Amino acid sequence: MEVHNVELVMSAVAPEQYPTTGDPEIAFVGRSNVGKSSLTNVLINRKSYARTSSQPGKTQTLNFYHVEDQLYFVDVPGYGYAKVSKKEREKWGQMIETYLTQRDTLKGVISLVDGRHEPTADDQQMYTWLSYYEIPVLVVATKMDKIARGKWNKQLSMVKKTLNILPRDTLVAFSAQTKTGKDEVWDWIEAHTIREDQ
Repeated sequence: MEVHNVELVMSAVAPEQYPTTGDPEIAFVGRSNVGKSSLTNVLINRKSYARTSSQPGKTQTLNFYHVEDQLYFVDVPGYGYAKVSKKEREKWGQMIETYLTQRDTLKGVISLVDGRHEPTADDQQMYTWLSYYEIPVLVVATKMDKIARGKWNKQLSMVKKTLNILPRDTLVAFSAQTKTGKDEVWDWIEAHTIREDQ
């Protein structure tokens, strides 16, 4: 999809604040600083529309971006960041769980992992949890430009194995620097959000 029109319509913490247009939604989940904002910016052809921050744990709300008046990208707070209090983490966890399990318009989740390293226990837990709820998942291995091209297959198969990615889900290698993987990510989004009536 060629994106010309994007609007951050709201930052929500509770269901009554979510958009009511009925447009399909794709959520982005991942550890703090894994590159969610960078991926979003590449997908929507903007330099810094989604706020990238060197301070992990910055996103504390569900941020709904309306893309081309057709669908929403939902930026979910990053997990696994130690400096946030336990109480705060539990609050986020509840907010995220409510959204991911009760939102009818949610059509899929893009789960980001750092392609340079083995997925963390938090990454594994998130994927297992999404699978349990039978939510379609696209796993995106980020920062792949930091790895020699010849080692990509090895890295990706390690990610696949560690997360135990199901046959129904997809894994894509991505780099915000080179835009590698952008088209594959869009293909997956479109396959999950194009309405039957369009």
